[in-house]
Amino acid sequence: MLVRRVAAALAAAAITVGLAVTLPAAATARPAGFVVSEAQFNQMFPNKNAFYTFQGLTDATGAYPAFTTSGDDATQKREAAAFLANVSHETGGLQFIVEQNTANYGSYCDASQSYGCPAGQAAYYGRGPLQLSWNTNYKAAGDALGIDLIDNPWQVEQDATVSWKASLWFWNTQNGAGKMTAHDAMANGPGFGETIRTINGGLECNGQNVDQMNDRINLYKQFAGILGTDPGSNLTC
Repeated sequence: MLVRRVAAALAAAAITVGLAVTLPAAATARPAGFVVSEAQFNQMFPNKNAFYTFQGLTDATGAYPAFTTSGDDATQKREAAAFLANVSHETGGLQFIVEQNTANYGSYCDASQSYGCPAGQAAYYGRGPLQLSWNTNYKAAGDALGIDLIDNPWQVEQDATVSWKASLWFWNTQNGAGKMTAHDAMANGPGFGETIRTINGGLECNGQNVDQMNDRINLYKQFAGILGTDPGSNLTC
C-alpha cells in the first residue's frame, strides 16, 4: 500500500461486498464519537478475520480525532466509507492480517536508514488494514503513535488497536503516491479518487490496473450506501 510498495498479492484477493438489507433502527445505534455502528461494520465485513475487532477500530480513532469528524454528516460518512473500502480492497474484506506473498518479505528493508532494520531484513512486510510495509513506515508510524514498531513490528499483527492505529496513521498523515492525505481528500473536497492515488496511485491511477481501481470504487459506493449517504463526485484517479 505505501510508498515504494511492491505490487500486492492482496489486490487479487479483494472481494466485492454486496449491499445488505437495512437493519432495524435499534441495531444501528452508533457508538459515541464514530459514524459507523458495529452492525454496519459487520455488514461491510461479513467474512472478516476475528482479529479485526470493531472495538479495536473505535479505540484507534482516538489517535486521530479529526478522522470522520470533519465537515457535515455526509462528509463524515463518506470518509468512513472511503477508509473502510480501501481497507476491504487491501485485505480481501478484512480476511488477511499479513501480506500473503511471502516472497516479498525481504524487499521492505531500506538499510541505508540510520536505524536500519533491527527486527530483521524480512520483518517489515505488509500488515494490518492498509498493509503497512517498509522499515521507514514502521519507524515513522511508531514514532507518531508512541509505539516501538521499528524493533517490534509484529505488534501490528498481534494487537488489533495497534493494527488499526497504524493504518489510521497513514490515512491521516501521509501523502503516499499522491499530493495529499486520504483524510484531506475526503474532508476537504477532492474526493475518493484521490484516496486511491495516495494509497496506490503508482499502480492503479492514470489508466493503470483499472480493474483494481474500480474494485475500490465499487466497495466505496456499497459502503456509502450502508451508511446512508451518496458517494459524492470525483471517484476515479
